[in-house]
Amino acid sequence: MTIVRILFTPIAAAALALAAGDPKAGADLYARACKSCHGADGAPNPAIAKMMKVEMRHLGDAAVQSLPDAKWDEIITAGVGKMKPVKTVNAKQAADITAFCRTLKK
Repeated sequence: MTIVRILFTPIAAAALALAAGDPKAGADLYARACKSCHGADGAPNPAIAKMMKVEMRHLGDAAVQSLPDAKWDEIITAGVGKMKPVKTVNAKQAADITAFCRTLKK
């Protein structure tokens, strides 16, 4: 059992590191793919919300921040409600955007 732990722990740590996004890379991607609707600081664009007839939450709000990273990544790549998927973003880039959005926490 100990040998399994010794072998598995570094592999698991490496996998988690790869899964975690890069907030610096995510900031650039966010600026290109998300900022027009979600604002530079995560505050929703009121004109977009009005046009789409939706209530958009600040990305830094506690309820939004409580979503697991996998859910953020899914929303970015698959969309949710009236939000369309971001087709210009792959899974790694979605993780980077998610990591950046975590920095918007209020």
